[in-house]
Amino acid sequence: MLSIQSFTFNPFGENTYVLYDETQQAVIVDPGCYDKKEFETLYSFITDHQLIPQQIINTHAHIDHVLGVAAVKAKYNIPFLLHRDDEPLLRAVKTYASNYGFAQFDEPSIDAYLEIGEEVAFGNTRLEVRFVPGHAPGHVAFIDHPSHTVIGGDVLFRQSIGRTDLPGGDMNTLLMSIRKQLFTLPDDYTVYAGHMEPTTIGFEKKHNPFLK
Repeated sequence: MLSIQSFTFNPFGENTYVLYDETQQAVIVDPGCYDKKEFETLYSFITDHQLIPQQIINTHAHIDHVLGVAAVKAKYNIPFLLHRDDEPLLRAVKTYASNYGFAQFDEPSIDAYLEIGEEVAFGNTRLEVRFVPGHAPGHVAFIDHPSHTVIGGDVLFRQSIGRTDLPGGDMNTLLMSIRKQLFTLPDDYTVYAGHMEPTTIGFEKKHNPFLK
């Protein structure tokens, strides 16, 4: 069964997730750690729980979600996966990172592309990859059906949605992604978002003001 540990990193309040199961194999989603203390927090959890990281998988490539990718990748010698449509966003981060105070940003290389219709596999876990653009052109969500879990990035928040005023964003596309790819899931699926606390599909269907 899937276990989830969340960490809130960097000044943007970004949620990084470690997903693991009874085999101790794990994947790291959207490592946004930047300073020494944040890296130590992530690494200590992995060590304390005797986890074996298999890969880094990102929902998208905005700066707050990729700050720690290169360092985590190097520490565990694991591949980094991203949807190909978000590669331009990743490459752009180095051009503006210092403007946000991240002068030490290290751009990671992409080892493989996340493909829609395929699964991310580790241990006994199989995550479905769904394409949910709108906040970012190559945004994806990871779904574990046995645990009714969605790792949703910056698409759907508790009573809110991801912003669409950044390069590659589009409001109509985002709303369509939510309705067709997330709201088609059962109401009891829990959404772990890239910011703020978790929510459920059923709660957002009833209470999200952007999706009435």
